[in-house]
Amino acid sequence: MIQYLNRYFQLEAHGTTLKRELTAGVTSFFTCAYIILVNPLILKDAGISLSIGVMATIIVSIFGCLLMALWVNAPINIIPGMGVNAFFSYTIVQSLGLTWQQGLAVVIISGLLFFLASITPLGNRILATVPGSIKNGITVGIGLFLTFIGLQKGEIIQPSESTFVALGDFGNPVTFSTLLGLLITLILFVRNFKGSLLIGIFVTSVLSFLLIGKTEMIDKEVDFHAYGQVFYQAEFGFLQISFWIAVFSLTMIVLFENMGLLSGMLTDIKKFPRAYKAVALSTIASGFFGTSPTIAAAESASGISEGGKTGIPPLVTAILFGFAALALPVIQLIPGNAVAPVLIIIGALMMKSVQNISFNNFSEGFPAFLIIVGIPLTSSIADGLAFGFIVYPLMKAAIGQWKQVSPLMYVIAVLFLLNIIASSALVH
Repeated sequence: MIQYLNRYFQLEAHGTTLKRELTAGVTSFFTCAYIILVNPLILKDAGISLSIGVMATIIVSIFGCLLMALWVNAPINIIPGMGVNAFFSYTIVQSLGLTWQQGLAVVIISGLLFFLASITPLGNRILATVPGSIKNGITVGIGLFLTFIGLQKGEIIQPSESTFVALGDFGNPVTFSTLLGLLITLILFVRNFKGSLLIGIFVTSVLSFLLIGKTEMIDKEVDFHAYGQVFYQAEFGFLQISFWIAVFSLTMIVLFENMGLLSGMLTDIKKFPRAYKAVALSTIASGFFGTSPTIAAAESASGISEGGKTGIPPLVTAILFGFAALALPVIQLIPGNAVAPVLIIIGALMMKSVQNISFNNFSEGFPAFLIIVGIPLTSSIADGLAFGFIVYPLMKAAIGQWKQVSPLMYVIAVLFLLNIIASSALVH
């Protein structure tokens, strides 16, 4: 078996070992495991029941991770995306007024458009058209978004009526256990201790259990029989303007978010085209399986930080997701703040892309800056992307360099602007 895995995943060619890859896989899973609980809670606000949402989340995560492991051989997990799931429930369903069944149809069509872009020259044109500053800005912005989520999960920051966010109460056992877990994780990580992020999740879980007590469970088990209520229940509202606005918005999100994530995490850029196609196929499958779109998980950086270089980490993640369906009560013992230290560290790692942005050239740096601050401050990847893509050609035109901008970039900017106008009109 070891020899087969070595040959199939080309461990020696990648300069890695099976032990290292397995450790990276376990780390990646536990960093991503929160999605089993968090995604269904968000889908519930769209009208999908908790137990069904759990099952849909697990199934599509297994599908996406296996696709990335066996077809791409890259250390990237594919799971339902944070941010885009909120877009599904709160924008597509609640704001635009579509049913969750129509929302699933939006996911399928957006995935198909995403896949067409990935297999045609259009995909390569988009990839070549989007400036490096924008791509790197997306990576940094998402990194800050993950850090912001981690700080919230750990209650290191809290809502404030006067300043929107404020420092949390360090006497709070959740905050204290998170900070202590972060300190231990950081010490292990900077000393290059193998499995440091995984140990950090475990240590923070134990500290939380000792200081807070048992985690409240959202469901005792997965309802396999009820899952049929959501599988392939998409309803296509082709005659509704709001339906097509949702399709456009979601397509732009999955296209450019995954472009930024894969560009920022893949060390072997030759794997990008196939990885891009894999995420697109998984997005299509999301609509059939009954959940919001999957993405190339930023949390995969935890496994990459542990030395993961092949498809074994997502393979391990897929297997553990399968066991999670049978051991949901155990998974639910992991408190939400246990992943906070890892999310904060991953966000810091993704900040490295900021050095590739030329802030000396303000016409390049400012649009990237808007994406970087726009994503976390609006808690919306779509809005953050729109800021940067609209302003970039405006900045270039202002300094007389409008010819240096691809016509396709102007088209994308106009589409983002029209989408903002149309979405605002429908919401209000």
